[in-house]
Amino acid sequence: MSESAAGAMDVIYRHQRYIYDLTRRHYLLGRDQLIADLTPPPGGSVLEIGCGTARNLICAARRYPGARFFGVDVSEEMLKTARSSIARSHARNRIQVAQADATAFCPETLFAQSSFDRIFISYALSMIPAWEAVLDQAAGKLAPKGTLHVVDFGTMDGMPGFARHTMLAWLTHFSVTPHPNLQAVVRSVAERHGLRSAFHQGRFGYAALAKIGH
Repeated sequence: MSESAAGAMDVIYRHQRYIYDLTRRHYLLGRDQLIADLTPPPGGSVLEIGCGTARNLICAARRYPGARFFGVDVSEEMLKTARSSIARSHARNRIQVAQADATAFCPETLFAQSSFDRIFISYALSMIPAWEAVLDQAAGKLAPKGTLHVVDFGTMDGMPGFARHTMLAWLTHFSVTPHPNLQAVVRSVAERHGLRSAFHQGRFGYAALAKIGH
């Protein structure tokens, strides 16, 4: 992602970061299910790509007290909220975040960590133009027996036509573009890395959950 794109994200979130979690909780479905499915090993490492306000990292750290957590986000504005929230949390000594481009980040430089037992991406791919590269980057950062977990908007094919059209138009207003070929790209990335994949959608195809792993 270019500097101009990162700057655009900062413009979007400069004010939204204060109300982001309150306004997104009702339609970013599947996030808690993804966290429940992470099950990192004792002492394991977990990375969130597109960590935003750190809401997911803090929830996951509460659920898995024996793991270490890391997060990257391109928006420095969102990371201001993330760092503040982490500092107030019980898990402040187990969570680190850093500003980085999800398509080309170096975890060794950011966190002195070359790979991760679990990586997850929650409703970020639909906001990143080069989202396929993000999936490929993430799959390449998995530790042996590691897994990559994704939740994002699905095809919404099960929704009534008018409701689907309205929802997609509303998401476009926030620079969000669901990817109807997400399943195919997940499968392709998994095969390229010699991994297996799983994919399913929730009710009405609203939310999609994907997994890539050994």
